Amino acid sequence: MKDVKQRHASLFLEVRCQDEAPRLPLHSSIVLFLLSYSECKSFKVHLVSDKIDSSLTLQGQLPEFLALQDVRPEELPMLVRGCRLPAVLDETGTLCRAGLAVVLRHIINKSVEAEPSKNDVRQLLGFKKTCLKACAEVSKWTRLCEIGIPSAVEEYLRNPNNQQHHPPLPAILTLEQRLSEPVKVHNDDKIRRQKLKQLRLNENNDSTKASMDSDAGDGLELKAALAKLSVAAAPTPTTRERYEIRKVKTNDLPLLEHVFAEGLYFTLTDVVLLPCIHQYLSFVRTHSASTLHRLPHLLRWYSHVQEVPGVLRAAKACKITLAVPENPLPLAAGPPVEGNLANPPEREEETTTQLPFVGGPRPTITKLKENGIEAAFAHHPCPEWTLPWDSLPDAMNPTEGKMSNIRTVRKRQQLNNLVAMVTQLAKPGFTVVDFCSGTGHVGIVLAHALPLCQVILIENKEESLIRAHSRSVELGLQNIGFIQANLDYFTGPFQIGVALHACGVATDMVMEHCIQAGAAFVISPCCYGFIQNAVKFTFPRSKKFQEALIYKEHMMLCRFADQTAPQLPPERRLIGKQCMGLVDLDRSWCAESHGYRVQVMTMEPETCSPKNNMLVGRPSVEDGPH
Repeated sequence: MKDVKQRHASLFLEVRCQDEAPRLPLHSSIVLFLLSYSECKSFKVHLVSDKIDSSLTLQGQLPEFLALQDVRPEELPMLVRGCRLPAVLDETGTLCRAGLAVVLRHIINKSVEAEPSKNDVRQLLGFKKTCLKACAEVSKWTRLCEIGIPSAVEEYLRNPNNQQHHPPLPAILTLEQRLSEPVKVHNDDKIRRQKLKQLRLNENNDSTKASMDSDAGDGLELKAALAKLSVAAAPTPTTRERYEIRKVKTNDLPLLEHVFAEGLYFTLTDVVLLPCIHQYLSFVRTHSASTLHRLPHLLRWYSHVQEVPGVLRAAKACKITLAVPENPLPLAAGPPVEGNLANPPEREEETTTQLPFVGGPRPTITKLKENGIEAAFAHHPCPEWTLPWDSLPDAMNPTEGKMSNIRTVRKRQQLNNLVAMVTQLAKPGFTVVDFCSGTGHVGIVLAHALPLCQVILIENKEESLIRAHSRSVELGLQNIGFIQANLDYFTGPFQIGVALHACGVATDMVMEHCIQAGAAFVISPCCYGFIQNAVKFTFPRSKKFQEALIYKEHMMLCRFADQTAPQLPPERRLIGKQCMGLVDLDRSWCAESHGYRVQVMTMEPETCSPKNNMLVGRPSVEDGPH
């Protein structure tokens, strides 16, 4: 593992120890299940463990077709060491993909790339290939499937004592509630009309009334779902429905029931959930069978996934013995229990002594002013500083794609501001992380400007990161690395975090990550109107703003902070700039409560962007590289 260059892409899976014996955590089991389902042999698989012989000890749980190798945590390549597992390192050793959803989606793409005929594998990505694409920081559904349920089941199985007669886990109940809801899929009108036809036939045939639910309901949906999984290059032609069926409005058609987690079709989400739900149900059936009656839809889903071609084969390869449990009669479901998975509640207005909320930004700005809070902008330390754009290589200039000359000039001006501030903060040996890096405009310039620093670009969108990687290869940069991951999956040490136009709460996520790492930050916020309460924090962020404003008033500032476009009237843009300053003042005070010194300044020239604020934060005690 000392040689960073890899002949094949390397997949790293975590192995944990329990009672001195190695075991596979659920995230690793899920990856192995997908590898078996897709019969993917594109990766060299490494089991990361302190135990030297993990692969031999776990041999009875591992697919036999995989080439496995043990590796110690301290032997991991630098990029992989800074990420939560699972992770994939490409052949060059410079592009790492980390996190369960990102890795699984990459495995599917590599499988289809190796064998384009694998339609069943390609369909795992769902409609428009968006299954589990939204990052867990902003999508409650992705967070439930990728983090919530695996973590909850892991914890449940880790503490088996006193579990008898316990109610189902909140995360499991959330999934049960989701499976009980009607499903809407793309172009479902045809299936719903077939369901209506079957219902009408059953209503006119007394002898089949008792079997109406199984024939017209779940049976029809399951039949359509399984047909989708078959090789259906040429669908069987169907005759046109009778007039009395065709004339029914779409809104009046019967609803479709869930077959799989995302609706009618088997997707990556089902692959993620199956190992988790299997282990959970196996334990509950033995230790607390009385709670199963509260999970009828989950039990039905568990039966359905076993009818998918390839699932039983993959389960056998992974030494998973699936069982079809009895499906108890559905009971009246109570309200869903989401536990910690729900968004944090808004601050209750009834519990505050504040005056009633009044719409519009002016009353809110006035209210803040009465509390001694006004937007203030620090002096820009180097307003004239610029990179030598004319002498830089073409691949370093922000001229890719269809960017106009005016946009190119403005992008250069934005980069001047961020690079100027980072170069003031950077020291030899520092690691600089470009969060939400996109195609790498900031990170690539920083890697060129700071040859004695290591620069890491982190981006969730694969297409953008691949473009950035290609540009760096063209430039021959040696001090740069790339990570496709959500922010939470990057855990490595760094000294400076930077982000250009981090949208909405992404700015707050980057600040939070920098504060946890004790790193300085240079951030240009964007899309204030997208700010909303998130899993990790609520708004306003700082104590002073919380004492002065309620949530809706703060959201009013955020909405009007987006009113800074050049075509708007000057007075309106002035109010927008005030609102931007106040939102970022709240952010800066929050950082200062963690021991930071923060400046909110305006990028130069102001016309470089309608979103021209820049937050520069330094920890009170600045240490060298660590």
